[in-house]
Amino acid sequence: MSFAAAIMMVLFLVAGGIGVPIGFAMIGSGFAYLLITGKDLGLVAAQGINGLFSSFILLAVPLFIFAAEVMTASSISNRLLQFVVLIVGRVRGGLAYVNIIVSIIFAGMSGSALADAAGPGKLMIDMMTRDNRYPRAFAGALTAASATIGPIIPPSIPMVIYGAISGTSIGALFLAGIIPGLLMGLVLAIQTFIVARRRNFPIEEKFTLPEARRISLRAVPPLFLPVILLGGIYSGAVTPTEAAAVAALYAIIIAIIFRDMTWKSMWQTLLASARGTAIVAITVVGALFFNYVVAGEQIPGMVADWITSMSLSPLAFLLVTALLFLLLGAVFDTLLMLLVMVPILLPSVHALGIDSVHFGVVVIVNMMIGLITPPYGELLFLIGGVSKIPLAELIREIWGFILTLLIALLLIILFPDLVLFIPRMAGY
Repeated sequence: MSFAAAIMMVLFLVAGGIGVPIGFAMIGSGFAYLLITGKDLGLVAAQGINGLFSSFILLAVPLFIFAAEVMTASSISNRLLQFVVLIVGRVRGGLAYVNIIVSIIFAGMSGSALADAAGPGKLMIDMMTRDNRYPRAFAGALTAASATIGPIIPPSIPMVIYGAISGTSIGALFLAGIIPGLLMGLVLAIQTFIVARRRNFPIEEKFTLPEARRISLRAVPPLFLPVILLGGIYSGAVTPTEAAAVAALYAIIIAIIFRDMTWKSMWQTLLASARGTAIVAITVVGALFFNYVVAGEQIPGMVADWITSMSLSPLAFLLVTALLFLLLGAVFDTLLMLLVMVPILLPSVHALGIDSVHFGVVVIVNMMIGLITPPYGELLFLIGGVSKIPLAELIREIWGFILTLLIALLLIILFPDLVLFIPRMAGY
């Protein structure tokens, strides 16, 4: 690594350490690199704009963000929640299972862990903590843990970004996330089963037949969204980007039919979507320039040579990569790891003969666990903010869920067919 690149990395780490947003930290340190090397400062803008505008698939990101915001602002989340309570509420700890299942269903609509936590997640915490029925730290920690399923089950914003930077089929990635996402839900449900009996969690009241019929009918329109999305993509009727547009339009139509949207709330939804898109876009621009420097410094080739010299097997490489991402996820933004680390590691992935779809799912599951890993657990910060649960209480409760999700991650690494079975059945 050259002196200029080393200075860029030091400045980036210092800026990130003092709280500068990741995107601005990368762009600012990129300017320093250009000044030291005497290159045109316009390279930052050129790399960012060319990267953003040359990737049609990245257009799916703001559309999925908008669809998730509409679902959060409307009654879609509440309708789904009531329906799942109807289905599993009568078992001990029923609301805890509801929390997990709602996350699985919502994952098929939004593609965002943060949207899952902020929307149905907040409603779940309110229901679970009402009248002190569940410990608030458990409710918050479970909500954060189950929200990690959001970007694993399709659609998925991180998978769209991974596919754009790696050249991997988005459709194959979406299919590959189905079994791992369900596996994550299963291991969380097993943990909930054990905890519910040990702590004697409550059982929900029965619904009358008219109430059950009304709740079921109200849930039908939202439940059709995953069917429309996945059916459209895998039938070839729409691309993933077009599917994102369909999701956004369908969410608006449902909100209008349910009379959940006013002009004011629509404006607030558009503003929230614009903010979320801007954060992603700025981070992508910074990462694209970082990748320009990384490629120019030939760092991916050096990393590949170093890994080859270690004679790592594909399994050993995946385990080491998982450990690396888990450590980085505890202190860095997950989007940063996806945009910067993946291009560095991809040459080694190809050299070892690892399937890029399998690698992508392993990386994204790692990233999601990073969202709940202290000290930099974005989902913990979000849950603490929307529910007023102290961060210290959440951290004490979250470790069991982290361990449970690590078991799921290990299974995904050890058994690639858990990831690749459905894509291969579809012709991947």
